[in-house]
Amino acid sequence: MAKVTSKLQVTIPKAIAERYGIVPGDELEWIPSEGAVRVVPAKFLRRPLASADRLALFDAATKRQRQREAKQPAASPVSPDRGWTRAELYDRGSAR
Repeated sequence: MAKVTSKLQVTIPKAIAERYGIVPGDELEWIPSEGAVRVVPAKFLRRPLASADRLALFDAATKRQRQREAKQPAASPVSPDRGWTRAELYDRGSAR
């Protein structure tokens, strides 16, 4: 169990620091949470992206998707004579 010093400092137990990769100089976020306080290393927090960054990520994802689609063979057209009709698939209310 850690104690708070007169300067309001807290020592992180070594096992916890090693488990979460906390090293001297890391920033920690103190988050109030339902009658408790969560301590989260800042490197694990997701910060909201700026609009320009989100747009760049979207454009990159769109480019990757278009590259994947270009590699896919064109879908063969479905023959109108499939041997079944849509009505046969959705034959509701009748016993089979």
